[in-house]
Amino acid sequence: QVRLVESGGGSVQAGGSLRLSCVASSYTACLGWFRQAPGKERERVATWDSAGIPYYADSVKGRFTISRDYAKNALFLQMNSLKQEDTAMYYCAARWGDCLGAMEYWGKGTQVTIST
Repeated sequence: QVRLVESGGGSVQAGGSLRLSCVASSYTACLGWFRQAPGKERERVATWDSAGIPYYADSVKGRFTISRDYAKNALFLQMNSLKQEDTAMYYCAARWGDCLGAMEYWGKGTQVTIST
């Protein structure tokens, strides 16, 4: 069992920035960020696998940066140039294997709200 705890969400105006953090109770090969807005399906935002290769959804490329601190079992998401459509609950997720399969563990989420 892997426990994931997110932090860093909040409310900012469009164009602003937020930095999300996730601390995992143990190492897993794949860590990632997902989000779900009300009435919408959950979306893969960014993932970081054991090869150190980041993946970004097209909707966040150039604005979001994922990073990982292996020593602290931590994952970060720097979000810049935030848009109203970025408003969602953001979840940290983990998987023992690579990031190609379904995630196996989920945090409780942190809310991000972008206002105009």
